[in-house]
Amino acid sequence: MTDQTVTRWVMTAQGEPCVEQTEALDAPPEGEVVVTVAGCGVCHTDISFLHLGVPTRAEAPLALGHEISGTVAAIGDGVAADLLGRNVLVPAVLPCGECDTCRGGNLRICRAQVMPGNDRHGGFASHVTVPARYLCPVPDALLENHELWELSVVSDAITTPFQAVRSSGLQEGGTAICIGTGGIGIHAVQIAAATGAKVIALDIDAAKLEVAAAHGADAVIHTEGLDIRGVKSQVKEAAKNLGAARSQWRIFEMSGSKAGQETAFALLNQGAHLSVVGFTMAKLELRLSNLMAFDATARGNWGCDPTLYSAVVEWIGAGRIKVTPFVEKHPLAEINKVLDAAHAGELKKRAVLVP
Repeated sequence: MTDQTVTRWVMTAQGEPCVEQTEALDAPPEGEVVVTVAGCGVCHTDISFLHLGVPTRAEAPLALGHEISGTVAAIGDGVAADLLGRNVLVPAVLPCGECDTCRGGNLRICRAQVMPGNDRHGGFASHVTVPARYLCPVPDALLENHELWELSVVSDAITTPFQAVRSSGLQEGGTAICIGTGGIGIHAVQIAAATGAKVIALDIDAAKLEVAAAHGADAVIHTEGLDIRGVKSQVKEAAKNLGAARSQWRIFEMSGSKAGQETAFALLNQGAHLSVVGFTMAKLELRLSNLMAFDATARGNWGCDPTLYSAVVEWIGAGRIKVTPFVEKHPLAEINKVLDAAHAGELKKRAVLVP
């Protein structure tokens, strides 16, 4: 592939605009592929790397972006030939599949995992080179109603809350509390609703709550101006009105904010399960004894097991999860404008950068 080039928009230093770079596109190494990028979603994690002081594992200059869809353009040795030319989703976290952790079924905490846009160049580029193992083929039938670029957000914004719901043990008839309904949060609402749970959505943005109500939330609570006691009171009232159980709530913290995480912990009740999905650098003061007193659990959620991607694709194909209403296309050349808008909280939909 020495006669081809790759164009990347790279972070040269935190807080600085991304810079366009073009260089020769190397052939993929053994076990890896080159994917021609159809689209790459802009995630809060990218903003954290660029603006909020969170370090990447690879040094700059580095192309960010880990929500990637595209077409396999070249394959390395050892990769199945039928993968060439396939439309695929690139999981945001790619485990090695060989270590003791992976063989034990704990793929998400593989110490040798590869995260595009963190461990190596990511999807804010024309092409990306990634391990072939765990790539998720996109069925042709799914592209009858979806464009490949928009499916890029499956690789974090949708699969991560899908993993969180699965890990929580949420069941039909259960109660799901979703804190934060933008970005990944709106998909948590959809997934919890499609599971058959009663869903209560919380947000400081009334417009986002309107969207949540239209896509599965049975009750919405506008938390702007409320203290934690006020939020708890309204959540309890909403649960009562829905006929929800008074215990064993499944609480999903999606906002990635100090206030959201404090609220989530305060909502623990008997047998509750708290899923920490959003990320913030802020520190909290919590009384961990609440976990003991309520016999509750709290669990972090790092990405999604790539073996679950096919199930998510099936749910999208069946209409149980909507994608199109929540994404918008932007040219990759406008990356700095889009990242600034995302950092300022000005985007109403998930931005997808398209080369």
